[in-house]
Amino acid sequence: MADPRFYSVAGPFSLKQLAGIAGAEIGGAADPARMFADVAPLQQAGARDVSFLDNRRYVQAFAESGAGACAADPEFAPRAPPGMALLLTREPYRAYAKIATAFYPAPAPIPERAGTAAVDPSARVDEGARIESGAVIGARAEIGRRTRIGANAVIGHGVAIGDDCNIGPSATLLFCVLGARVIVHPGVRIGQDGFGFAPGKGGHLKVPQLGRVIIEDDVEIGANTTIDRGAGPDTVIGAGTKIDNLVQIAHNVRLGRHCIVVAQVGISGSTRVGDYVMIGGQAGLTGHLTIGDGARIAAQSGVMRDVGPGDDVGGSPAKPMKDWLRGVAAVERLAKKRGG
Repeated sequence: MADPRFYSVAGPFSLKQLAGIAGAEIGGAADPARMFADVAPLQQAGARDVSFLDNRRYVQAFAESGAGACAADPEFAPRAPPGMALLLTREPYRAYAKIATAFYPAPAPIPERAGTAAVDPSARVDEGARIESGAVIGARAEIGRRTRIGANAVIGHGVAIGDDCNIGPSATLLFCVLGARVIVHPGVRIGQDGFGFAPGKGGHLKVPQLGRVIIEDDVEIGANTTIDRGAGPDTVIGAGTKIDNLVQIAHNVRLGRHCIVVAQVGISGSTRVGDYVMIGGQAGLTGHLTIGDGARIAAQSGVMRDVGPGDDVGGSPAKPMKDWLRGVAAVERLAKKRGG
């Protein structure tokens, strides 16, 4: 069970309700009226808990689990222990996500404006929004319905934030427009100057950064990530994209819809990333590249050339995945020969 100091559990739910929530089928002769009170990992779950199996390496843990119910692929149904009710689906992890959300729904913000918050008189703050202690809301800023602005966050002048957003403590939002249901974790910096200088013998002349950052609906941005505003064209983060902690996105980048960007990735200026692209941790992309829809970039890759739609690349400089793995294998074989 999650620590009740931090999380409030809903429910209980019947097996039939959970199947409807998850979009799963009840396996075998399990009782649809059987009640469940919580979610838990396979190794810790008890008779009233729901768990999931999404990885073959945990099949043994699944077979030995005390979970009362489990979301699992039909392939693994024969390995289920006696008494375990099955929620059968080809996407057990997504099913678990829906079930866990039902047990632990995000609490609705309680409308409030803390006395220590500084809200400019010209700002438009919906009555249903929550402004926490020490937050600063600049002139002509707009805060949507049911949006929460965390403690000590700074919302710059003219910034527009849509409905049902959650801006974490100590985040800074400048020169940006956010859609609905955007989650910004603590310490995020959005809309600061892009890194633009005109080099010359007389020194590096700063280029004014005159664009914005556009964050579309349902984006999530991890803690301490930074997203620079555009130099003229805008920096754009597409709808549904999920960005991990400690990511740097430079000016004029256009990141497509439903991308996954893992921690410590750096994307240089004016690079265009298509929809449904996945970028592994610590990968670096140079500027002015085009990354096609559905491409996948391995962790710690150094991408210096365009990547085609659906391509998998790895290594530094990045190359097609098969070529990279073949090269790694060749180096290992050579090292073994020399060591032998």
